[in-house]
Amino acid sequence: MSAAARLLSVNVGLPKDIAWRGRTVRTGIWKTAVEGRRRVRRLNIDGDGQGDLLGHGGEQRAVLVYQMDSYRHWERQLRRSDFTRGQFGENFTVDGLPDGEVCIGDRYRIGGALFEVTQPRVTCYRVGIRMDEPRMAALLVSGERPGFYLRVLEEGEVGAGDEIVKVAAGPEGMTVRQANALLYLPGHPRAGLEKALRIPALSPGWQGSFRALLEQETKDPSSTGNPGLAPELGPPPAWSGFRRLELRAKRRESDDVVSLALASPQAEPLALPEPGQFVVLRLTPEPHAAPLLRSYSLAGSPGTSSYRIGVKREPHGIASAYLHDRLQVGDALDVSAPRGSFILHEGTEPVVLLSAGIGVTPVLSILHALAAARSMRPVYWIHGARDRRHHPFAGEARRLLAQLPHANAHVLYSRSHGRVTMRLLEELALPRDGRFYLCGPAGFLRDLSSGLLAYGAAADHVHAEIFGPGEAGTPGLVKVAARPPHSLDAAADEARVSFARSGVAAGWRTSYRSLLELAEACDVPVRWSCRTGVCHRCEAGLVAGTVKYDPPPLEPPAPGNLLTCCAQPAGDVVLDL
Repeated sequence: MSAAARLLSVNVGLPKDIAWRGRTVRTGIWKTAVEGRRRVRRLNIDGDGQGDLLGHGGEQRAVLVYQMDSYRHWERQLRRSDFTRGQFGENFTVDGLPDGEVCIGDRYRIGGALFEVTQPRVTCYRVGIRMDEPRMAALLVSGERPGFYLRVLEEGEVGAGDEIVKVAAGPEGMTVRQANALLYLPGHPRAGLEKALRIPALSPGWQGSFRALLEQETKDPSSTGNPGLAPELGPPPAWSGFRRLELRAKRRESDDVVSLALASPQAEPLALPEPGQFVVLRLTPEPHAAPLLRSYSLAGSPGTSSYRIGVKREPHGIASAYLHDRLQVGDALDVSAPRGSFILHEGTEPVVLLSAGIGVTPVLSILHALAAARSMRPVYWIHGARDRRHHPFAGEARRLLAQLPHANAHVLYSRSHGRVTMRLLEELALPRDGRFYLCGPAGFLRDLSSGLLAYGAAADHVHAEIFGPGEAGTPGLVKVAARPPHSLDAAADEARVSFARSGVAAGWRTSYRSLLELAEACDVPVRWSCRTGVCHRCEAGLVAGTVKYDPPPLEPPAPGNLLTCCAQPAGDVVLDL
């Protein structure tokens, strides 16, 4: 830095509700420069606050910094002259400290406080609202001018005009700009990832992202997608769309469950699934009606000769009634490639398989894989059913458990012994260091997932598989009514968009800017943050069809996936939402 850096303004603002696209957003991004001096504390500046503490604020992100040279850059790029201090939501507007020179781990004395650089800024849609520029989240990242966060090492007072004095250099010399590019832009060189992970000051969230990228680089350097950003969506599917498979066997497994074995009509080998994955079926119970899409976990031993699923008869369920009553051996079905991230992880730690009802199907597949490998890992099989008549695959599970030298089984019938609860798991003294695999009704998953975390299980060792739509992730939105997903009528000449997990479909219209907006119109639960192709939080499975992007994402999603926030359909599509 050629000249001494200086604090130009201290900007604060408390969260407030604003109207946005017919909804209400709670945000603290509106910052205003203050007069005089303000005290900086461990988590905040006096008079400041954040509306979404999951994405902003906290010890690692106590103070956001943005510099005047970037102000001038965006004034030129956007042809704007209306910026005021705090325009980018920053707490400190500074002269100097460019993102290309400031390094992660650098320490600065400003006034009476001491700070440490922890990470680049993570942008979200709210900066676009503040700037009245929907693309702003992507522009900040692609333009390599994100700004950065500070951790407060020593509390003290600061004020406009204070000199910014560098008192220590961060190890490794990785600049904010380099760290930003390493995570968000294509190309994640191993040397850079290892370098970043040697910086103690780097925030835990960014460390986790870089570890995920490094693990991918170690396992398969040729793989694409960004596991540092996207939720784990499993390995790429073996094929796109649907293959025609034939029903080879049909067997009753309980009073309300049948199993179906599906194979290639030409006896060609199928792609080997991971234990715990699922397939999507496209069904046409009525010849001239729109097809039904349903997801079913694979319930058999992972193999290439056939796929087996378990189907529970649902009250008033058109698809399950068709599969139970009308589908016959020799009939053909449209079946997707196996998908999903609910899969058995390699390791030596104990495996705890927890299920209720038809939730037994994916954990049964995992149990098959453990038995086939004659695993020496401790295995706990805990299942809840209504009674013996409604306990599918009971004998099969017992035979598999008998093949494992360190297996423990506990089955509860709710009509006589109660349900599977955290109290039971605590009484069984399950190992806290185990891998936990859960599948069952929503309440079962919610109670046990939170209970296991409180019990001491590691968050990344608790894996839950759900039937139906996932949970929505709508950061900052308030008063969001929970409404069931619903279809929208489609004109004959429009692309048809099917949401497989939600069981609804809609016609595409150009008035929607993205598939995310269409999903929201159908009340399909979705997750998002930037809405401009940066953060990958909206990444979902593309079961069938192709999409186009506007704007293009900064980095493409993994094969077989899409970013719903900036994708539009190029014909009929099926999404795993």
